[in-house]
Amino acid sequence: MEMKVLCLWYATEAELSRLKAALPDETEVVAPEGEYFSRFESTFAELKRHAIDAEAMIGWAIPKGILEIADKLKLLCWLHAGFDDLDFRLLKERRVTVANTRGANAIAVAEQAIMFVLALAKKTLFKHHAAQEGRRLFPVYADEYRSAMLYGRTIAVVGAGNIGGHIAKCAKGFGMHVLGVRRNKDRPAAGVDVMYDIDELRDVLAKSDYVVLSTPITPDTFQFFGKAELDVMKPSAFLVNRAQGNLIQEKPLYEALTSGRLRGYAADVWWRYEFGRAFPIGYMPRLEIHKLPNVITSIDQASNADDVLDRHLQWGIQSLVEFSNGGVPTRAIDLDLGY
Repeated sequence: MEMKVLCLWYATEAELSRLKAALPDETEVVAPEGEYFSRFESTFAELKRHAIDAEAMIGWAIPKGILEIADKLKLLCWLHAGFDDLDFRLLKERRVTVANTRGANAIAVAEQAIMFVLALAKKTLFKHHAAQEGRRLFPVYADEYRSAMLYGRTIAVVGAGNIGGHIAKCAKGFGMHVLGVRRNKDRPAAGVDVMYDIDELRDVLAKSDYVVLSTPITPDTFQFFGKAELDVMKPSAFLVNRAQGNLIQEKPLYEALTSGRLRGYAADVWWRYEFGRAFPIGYMPRLEIHKLPNVITSIDQASNADDVLDRHLQWGIQSLVEFSNGGVPTRAIDLDLGY
């Protein structure tokens, strides 16, 4: 299929050559001109002349207005696992096929989640800082210094999909009892001992010593985890959010962490606030949860691991190849379901 493909970033010569080598000879591959700075940055002005007649686009970010003028667009290769910031309504109206790269960062993100579980349980940062300061933690078995165990404990993986499945398998390696929660509990997942439906979530939370949120963000999951869910958790339990900040309601989480209702929290992702033009967009907790002593954090670093960037590009190219051959990309998403 003769096709024009637009790279949405300042692609390097090596990246452009890789795309051209994988696609049929008649494929036109273009990119904005300019000095490479970031794969997440290009402008409407730089992309406009190519976007108006591109049949396919591939990239990590889309400037506002580009989709609106891309009248010939048939395929968007979105080089992320998540895609909640795309304009689903417009894409559906234009009948654009959207393929993501779900799974490209699955193992890296799962490892980050397990790192958080271990760091919370073993009080890693607290003990590291104590050692740096030359402080002896005495008495040795005092409650405030004692680590938690993983072996023989129960962990709930809420959203036992690709990444959640990797988290479950890692947890089994530590001798944990793994409970999975997913929309369709009849679909098994390796490493999960018992699978539950999302309607059974609170029963699962009450049984769990560790809870890892690994669900996509959809209208059904937006801020679905609030006071009612936190109240049924054990006061000794830990909560890890490896998925999206907006899955959790901020105020109930703050109150649980500061009142002793929740032992600890860890996250690589934070809330995205956008309540209108008068309210500034923000990405960090308004209640400064990230500064609490029983919280450990990073900021969107779970995917920043060896092999991940290359795999995103490789799988995006695969979707382009499948589409150019007349097929539906293996990683096409359902715009009605939102994943």
